[in-house]
Amino acid sequence: MMVTADGYRAALRCHPAGVVVITLMSHTGPVGFTATSFASLSVDPPLVCFNITHTSSSIAALRAARSIAVHLLSENQIGLARRFSASAEQRFADPALWTTLDTGEPLLIGTPTWMCADIHQLIPAGDSTLVIAAVTRIHREPADGTPAPLLYHNGSYSRPGALEN
Repeated sequence: MMVTADGYRAALRCHPAGVVVITLMSHTGPVGFTATSFASLSVDPPLVCFNITHTSSSIAALRAARSIAVHLLSENQIGLARRFSASAEQRFADPALWTTLDTGEPLLIGTPTWMCADIHQLIPAGDSTLVIAAVTRIHREPADGTPAPLLYHNGSYSRPGALEN
C-alpha cells in the first residue's frame, strides 16, 4: 500500500497536538508562526524541537536567527493561534499584542508559559526542517491559575474537554 500525502495528513489528524507560536526577530522585523510539532527533546541539556516546512514564509528568517521565543498557548488563545497561522503581514499588525524581550525576541503578551531558546541545529528532513533549540530562559505563571493547553485535533483548534466527546 502506498502512503499518499492526503492519507498521511488524515492519519495525523487523529493525534491531538499542543499548539505553540514561535517568534523571532529578523533584520526586517518580528517573525512568527503557529506550530503543532513542538516537543521536548532532552532534559540535560534542555532541548526542544519543532519542524517548519520549506515553503513557509518564515523559513528564511528562521535559518538566519540565533534565538527564538516559544509561546505555549492556552485554551483561551485560539485567536492568537489563528492569527499566527494566517497571513504573515497580519501576525504583528497589532502592537498591543506583543512586546520585545531584553534579549530581542518578540514576546506575545498574555501567554502564561513561554521560553527562550538558542537555535542549536537545523536538520533538513523531507519537505521540512527539524529545528533543535537549547532552552535558555523559562517563564511560567503559577500552576493554580494557568488555563488548560490549546490543542490541534482533526484539523481544528480544540480545548482538552472538547476531545472527550
